[in-house]
Amino acid sequence: MKKRILGKELEVSALGLGCMGMSFGYGPAKDTQEMIKLIRKAVEMGVTFFDTAEVYGPYTNELLVGEALEPFKGKVKIATKFGFNFVDGQMTGLNSRPENIKKVAEESLKRLRVETLDLFYQHRVDPNVPIEDVAGTVKDLITEGKVQHFGLSEAGANTIRSAHKEQAVTALQSEYSMWTRKHETEIIPTIEELGIGLVAYSPLGKGFLSGKIDANTTFQEGDIRNVLPRYTEEARAANEKLLELLNDFALRKEATAAQIALAWVLAQKPWIVPIPGTTKAHRLAENMGAMDIELSETELQEIESASAQIKIVGERYTEQMEAATGL
Repeated sequence: MKKRILGKELEVSALGLGCMGMSFGYGPAKDTQEMIKLIRKAVEMGVTFFDTAEVYGPYTNELLVGEALEPFKGKVKIATKFGFNFVDGQMTGLNSRPENIKKVAEESLKRLRVETLDLFYQHRVDPNVPIEDVAGTVKDLITEGKVQHFGLSEAGANTIRSAHKEQAVTALQSEYSMWTRKHETEIIPTIEELGIGLVAYSPLGKGFLSGKIDANTTFQEGDIRNVLPRYTEEARAANEKLLELLNDFALRKEATAAQIALAWVLAQKPWIVPIPGTTKAHRLAENMGAMDIELSETELQEIESASAQIKIVGERYTEQMEAATGL
């Protein structure tokens, strides 16, 4: 398994595993024992980087990941997140107050069955709490040995800079894929300047770029794609032009559309780590195969030119969801 470095020293597998969909976000939670097997299969295949968060469930995904990875303590890295408020098990808004960050850290340590959190992200920027206070609180947790590395998710450039001055930011987790490239304008240059890694979530466009979703696909109740503008029937039909491009390269490279989409993300910067999620063993193996695909400079330029002619239809998030990013 190839490795990559996030920040100055956090070494992880070049491809991680996003675990959210096993418990949350894409319909009913999957069978716990089957998901434990899948996570452990990923470890066998060389994956050392696993992503979860307290809000996934809430709590159930951390419990799953903690149980699955307990036999591999010291051999894998687990990233989790703080930043929301909960009442009776329901998320009720943002909360990055220092006392809540410390509370979440303690609870996540227990659920994940670890002594230290490898990477602790602020899930969304809380406009009611100065980022310097957030970074300072995580800095204290690092001093105490409860956290190893500080991260941000979907933060804006000014927030990243302010946080990094207080406590070095190891990684920014943000959506990045062949059809979500808004961060290339300001965010990616900022983190490159500061030496911060990028953890790319939804590198397969929540499944669309794998070519397994089309205009006729129906999503289960509780699947976030039911409310996202980019996944309406009309948008999916319009966006099949991007799939045609992926499939063309897949044929040429004797690969799959998903492998080309992941290989493209991997080729952008050596400090980008995609974390595709899956609940199926054969998809896990398919995704891992992306690391064996080399896209030449000529091929990358060809993809760039062709994709520039394709207009992506539909926003990635609802207006309310998007408003919580880039702060």
